[in-house]
Amino acid sequence: MGVLGWRWVSASSLCSTRSAFRPRTWAEPEAALRDVITGRRARGERALTPTRCQVRPGLGAGSKDQGWRVQGSSLILAHRLQRLNVLAEEAVQPPEKPEPVASAGPQAPVLRKCELPVPLHRRPVQAWVESLRGFEQERVGLADLHPDVFSTVPRLDILHQVAMWQKNFKRISYAKTKTRAEVRGGGRKPWPQKGSGRARHGRGVAHGPRGPTSYYYMLPMKMRVQGLKVALTIKLAQDNLHIVDSLEMPTADPQYLTELACYRRWGDSVLLVDLEHEDMPQNIVTATAGLKTFNLIPAVGLNVHSMLKHQTLVLTLQTVAFLEEKLLWQDSRYTPLYPFRLPYCDFP
Repeated sequence: MGVLGWRWVSASSLCSTRSAFRPRTWAEPEAALRDVITGRRARGERALTPTRCQVRPGLGAGSKDQGWRVQGSSLILAHRLQRLNVLAEEAVQPPEKPEPVASAGPQAPVLRKCELPVPLHRRPVQAWVESLRGFEQERVGLADLHPDVFSTVPRLDILHQVAMWQKNFKRISYAKTKTRAEVRGGGRKPWPQKGSGRARHGRGVAHGPRGPTSYYYMLPMKMRVQGLKVALTIKLAQDNLHIVDSLEMPTADPQYLTELACYRRWGDSVLLVDLEHEDMPQNIVTATAGLKTFNLIPAVGLNVHSMLKHQTLVLTLQTVAFLEEKLLWQDSRYTPLYPFRLPYCDFP
């Protein structure tokens, strides 16, 4: 038989001729073709090269989308490959993995979503929203936090620089030494400078500290804003940042607030932040007045030193929106239009 061109291999070609090929279960016809080429070389027959014998997908027996077609091969090789196709179809296929089924449980409601646009390559950070109205109301919903504020790069070097700058902001040294004209005494020299064996007469300090010295220096606004973002990010990553719907409490008893913090494992010191000082609930103001480990400040006074000093930071939903608005506004501000003004504040 001569060399055939494109020939479709079907089961009808096996009706008159039996294949002497030993039955095996190959998963791919390429491996079968490799064994056929090796067998021809062992019997001394002319070897088949990939250019003269190629196996491509085609029509097979019993199916329209399975089977293989042979190009540039003999009819015997086509019969053998068809036998391999039949064995491959009869082989057991590996079981498919079942698709994961979503849980049918109730999902927590999202009480807050990001009002400002989020970059396309990032997603909002979700945190649980708690309530101070009861011990069991630990999780009442979810809140979306802006990733540029609560999931920024934890630059500890910037955090340290901002903390040291804030520590030295009001530092004043009152060390002062007297000059030669200010020392006690004067008039005639009490004894000669040399020869008596006594110490020379005391004089004033030539280049000593003179009076109150301020250690104030101005840190760039971008670094101060980045320090606040890093502090918020680290607090959230360490599970020391808690968000509450409001600071409303059912009672003004300080013991209730202490037991609530112990029940939720808030640590030894807690910093509570609300939007406005005038709008703070009276119960929380009365409860924290006599507690040394609980401090209550407005959102405009939040700073890096206070966040690092306290173990737990508690923010309201209104405070979160205020911080995101102010901190993200600082990222796009044009500094020459807004010069430095005293007294200093972290926000415009």
